[in-house]
Amino acid sequence: MRTRQAILAHAARVGSAEGLDAVSLQRLADDLGISKSGLFAHFGSKEELHLATIEAAAEIFTDEVIRPALAQPRGVARVWALCSSWLSYVERGVFPGGCFFWAVAEEYDSRRPGPVRDSVLEKKSYWSYSLKRAVREAQEAAEIDPDVDPEQLAWELDSLLGGANSGFKGEDGPLALERSRRAIRDRLARASTPAARPID
Repeated sequence: MRTRQAILAHAARVGSAEGLDAVSLQRLADDLGISKSGLFAHFGSKEELHLATIEAAAEIFTDEVIRPALAQPRGVARVWALCSSWLSYVERGVFPGGCFFWAVAEEYDSRRPGPVRDSVLEKKSYWSYSLKRAVREAQEAAEIDPDVDPEQLAWELDSLLGGANSGFKGEDGPLALERSRRAIRDRLARASTPAARPID
């Protein structure tokens, strides 16, 4: 339903900037001019609302980051495209608080177990898996050195992205994204074989 999608898109924006604790039926009713009772027709509890918000944020992330990168052929270009799309998604303010999942994962750390935390970690794990898969595919395409540990390389790339997210929200602003782009290009260049196609 279109109304539900609009509600959840707004909830994800609020969650990225202020945390999921700020996402409540009353807050959304006030922001969107919808009756609280009307929202209960979509979500029966705050936890249900939070879980639906996470799913909506994951769909937006997939559309903004993963799908565009999959248009690139398997190889270093696809690994770079995943990282570049991620940086673009932060830079364009798809979510006002930067990456939704970095923000919410910090909020729901090990001290807050439960379904909401499990869902956030599941989505973050899928992103890590996507990076590792892209690296392995690049190795199969003979574009990344076979001696490179794909899990280690994916971890390094993800750490650079996370640092960019933190810096972008802090004092460094856009400079953090440019530094991350340079660092990721350099890391991929060192991991690549002579057969690798150049990245844009």
